This record gives sequence, structure tokens and C-alpha cells, in this order.
Amino acid sequence: MTVDSSTLPLITGRAQLLARLAEPKTYDLAVIGGGATGLGVALDAAVRGFSVVLLESHDFAKGTSSRATKLVHGGVRYLAQGNISLVRDALHERATLLHNAPHIAQPLAFVMPSYKLLDTPFYGIGLKVYDALAGKAGLGHTQFLNTRQTQALLPTVRSQGLKGGVKYWDGQFDDARLALALARTAARHGALLLNYCAVTKLIHDKGRVAGLICEDGDSGRNYEVRARCVVNAGGPWVDALREMDGAQAGRTTRPIVAPSQGVHVVVDRAFLPGDHALLVPKTADGRVLFAVPWLGKVILGTTDTPRHDLAREPTPFQAELDFILGEAGHYLSRRPTMADVRSMWVGLRPLVRPQDDDGENTKGISREHTVLTSASGMVTVTGGKWTTYRAMAEDVLQACFAAGALPARADGVTVNLPLVGAPQDGITQHNMHMPQGLHSYGSEAAVVSALPGADHWLTDGLSEAMVRFAVAHEYAITVEDILARRSRLLFLDARQAAAVAPQVASILQDELQRNDVGLPAFLTLAQQYTGQTLDCVDGPVLSAQAQKATHGQS
Repeated sequence: MTVDSSTLPLITGRAQLLARLAEPKTYDLAVIGGGATGLGVALDAAVRGFSVVLLESHDFAKGTSSRATKLVHGGVRYLAQGNISLVRDALHERATLLHNAPHIAQPLAFVMPSYKLLDTPFYGIGLKVYDALAGKAGLGHTQFLNTRQTQALLPTVRSQGLKGGVKYWDGQFDDARLALALARTAARHGALLLNYCAVTKLIHDKGRVAGLICEDGDSGRNYEVRARCVVNAGGPWVDALREMDGAQAGRTTRPIVAPSQGVHVVVDRAFLPGDHALLVPKTADGRVLFAVPWLGKVILGTTDTPRHDLAREPTPFQAELDFILGEAGHYLSRRPTMADVRSMWVGLRPLVRPQDDDGENTKGISREHTVLTSASGMVTVTGGKWTTYRAMAEDVLQACFAAGALPARADGVTVNLPLVGAPQDGITQHNMHMPQGLHSYGSEAAVVSALPGADHWLTDGLSEAMVRFAVAHEYAITVEDILARRSRLLFLDARQAAAVAPQVASILQDELQRNDVGLPAFLTLAQQYTGQTLDCVDGPVLSAQAQKATHGQS
């Protein structure tokens, strides 16, 4: 059973959403967590015809799901580790995502420059295997490049000692906007989704999780939500809910997440002009380095550092920044410095620790997702990556069926499901190499253009109409919601984001008829993204063990 989305209004007015939440009702499924995994679960369940409510304590994709390297990939590094099944599954999901959201995701060509004679054949053969695993879902053939061809594709690559290179294909996307597309598509299929609504307690009935208590972050009002099945999709924060479940049932719960911190730095396109990304598969200490063109800028990263606190806005260690900028300088003709950094962000990866692991060596911890069902019936999902969000959702629903909480229904319902905004002709409209603009809205660009303020541009890529659209249709209620996730300006140029924040606040106040839209908090956050409030800038650098462990990719 599916819901005809064309007959359902898309209601995102907060008062209307809270009124629906207050209605006495038992949902089939309650999802806790509004990141990639939780939103994927909500969409999958709603399309299958289940009644669904999703609650997020902050904003959708506020955590890890807006801080990825922006790659839709099979995992070249996982191939080197011999994890063939993980790579094959991810490549299949890569093709599905690109097909269902062509306005948000597109193919991207990568070039690995070679500075040793054997690097080109060594990595090239591995990437030919990558092509073979993709099969008909491949995006382009791997090519062996000579020195001249490599320089043509990477005009600013370091020429000294360059022997050639390898070109291969993966995908690229806008993670936060994909999260919004999932949320809005789920809503069109009948799901109720609320951001800024934290779960404060689980409801147990006869030893089973039967619902939850949540609190509206604006009014402080509590709501009781009953559900036949509760899914814990809190990303790096899943253990808090698992401990809550265990404590209420009198059980001791062992943590399953070993958080890993990934840092990204953004610089101007002058450091890497063109439409090809640069990948260094093995830096001086064995890590992976990316330089990726994205929305008019270049993303440099990433690190993979153990971190035991679970800050919502983690900050980079100085050693991580030194590593990224230093290694980029080894492969680019001009070394970027802190003065060149337009923005920096940090995400916590929810790596699933083995039972005998202390979480210090994140290099050896699984990147695959894990689904667990507690003795009281709560289903927890964590780990994985954006590319496989849809397959993860299917696994979660299977766990709900296996636990007897929901009647089994056939899967595969989202394989060919276009997300909100996807052009009907399937033609890609969003060029990820260009600054964000109307093209990023796909088929909804005309709706945005018809709103007041369509000709009033606050800055490149952000108009007054886009702010109004975000409030009316995309659940936005704060300045940060607009500038960090509806627009990506905070992630691209934090100083420019701070400069336009007062204008955004004024539009929000007009749309929402309220004064408090989080402007002071956003200005403080923007300072962090410019590097003015680094974690341990003058403190100790990472331990040798931690530096050795920092090897990964988002």
C-alpha cells in the first residue's frame, strides 16, 4: 500500500504540525533522529503505507548529515581493504541516489596524480575493478593519464615530479538539501516530521517500548506519542537513548559508538579551478586527502580522529588543520594557509565499535551500519554513510518486521522514487561546481521565483525569496537553519554568512511574526567556522596514536 502524494498537502507550518502531534493516535512507527538514516527510514515506511512520526531534537541534518565530504561513493578505500560486498552495495545505491535526486546529486570525475612510476598502474588496476563492480551503474570509465593530460584536468597540481595520473568517476551531492528532500517527500506521503522537538523519555508498557515523551523546543510543551515500533536513529548520539531504554527497564547497556571526528576546510576555487576533484589515496602518514570543487569553492579534507565527547558543534584540533593545509600544499602549486580558509566544519562519524575495542583506533572500526533490537523492542541503527541511507532504511524496516512490531510489507518501494524537486524528465539541473542558485531547486525553481523578493539577492546564491520559501516549505525557523542548511553559505564562506545574517533575521521575523530567530547564536557560530574559536589551538597536538589512527573518508 502506498499513499498518493499528489492528493496530500505539504504542511510545514509549525502550529499545524504541533496540532497533529497533539492528536490522540498510535503511530505504526516513531523515528527518533532527523539525519540521513532517520529521514530515510521515515520515507521508506511512509511509502509502504505505515503511519509515521519523526522527531528531531535540533534541525534536520544539524549533526553529521550536513558535514560530509559531499561525495556519493562506493568507497575506493574500502575496495583496497578487500570489502567487496560493501563497495558493490554502495555503488548500486550511488546509482539509485543519482537517479532519484538529479537536482541534488551528480557525477563527479576524480583525478589521482602520480609521483611514482608504479602509482598509475597500481591504482588504475584497482579502479578498473571499481568500474567492474559498478557494472551498468558505472558513471564513466577509468582512464590512465600521462603528465600532460593530468595537468590539463588539474591545472594547479604540483608539476614537480609528476609522472601522470588516473581518472575515475564517483558522485557528488548537497547533503543538507538531500535531507530536506527526504523529509519533504516523506511528508508528502503522510509522515509527520518535526524538528526542534527532543525526546525526553521512552514509554514502556509490559516490558516493551510503546512510545515516547517529547518536548517542543519553542514552547516547552510536552507531548505523548504512542507507537507500535520505535526506531533510534540518533547517529553518534544513539547510545544516550539506548541507555535510557536500558535504565527504564533495569538493564545495563554497553555503548556501541566510537565517535570519530572529520574536519573539512574550504578555500577559493583558485586553488583548484576546473570540474575535476583531486584525490590523494595515501599521504605522508597513510591518510586520504580530497580536494573537491563544490558550489563555487573547494573542500579540502578529511581527518578521522577519535573524539570521546559528543559536542553538537565540535571544533577542529590545530593538528588536523595543519595536516590538511600542509598535505594540500604538497599536491597543489600554491599551499593554502589559514588566511585562505573561508569556512571550516567538523562532523562526528558514528563508527560502530567491536565489542573488544576501546574506540581509539578508528581506522580499524567498521564503516558499515549496524541494526540492533533491544530486549524491550526498540530498534537502533547507526554507522553507515549517506550513500547507503536507502538500503539502511530497508534493513531497519526488516528489523521492525522481525521483532513483530509491524506487519511485513514488500521492500524496494523507494528504488525508483523521485524526491521532491526532481525534474520529471530526469535531466540534471544542479551543477555542483556553480554557486547555489535557483537551479538547486529543480522543478520547484518556478515556485521560488514567484515569491516576494525573488529579485532581491542578499548575496550570491541566496535571495529573499529563497528565505521565504525555506520558512513556508522547508521547516526553517532560525537564521542558522537558513544559512547553514537551506542555503550552504555558512559552509562556504562563514564571514559572508555573518554579514548577511541580519537581513535573513529580518525576513524570518516578518515571516514567522516573532523576534527571536537565533541571530546572536548564529553570529557566534560563524566565528567558529572562520576559525576564531578553535579547539586546542594553543593546546597539545594529537597524540602519536591518534595521528596514526586518522585515516578515513566521509
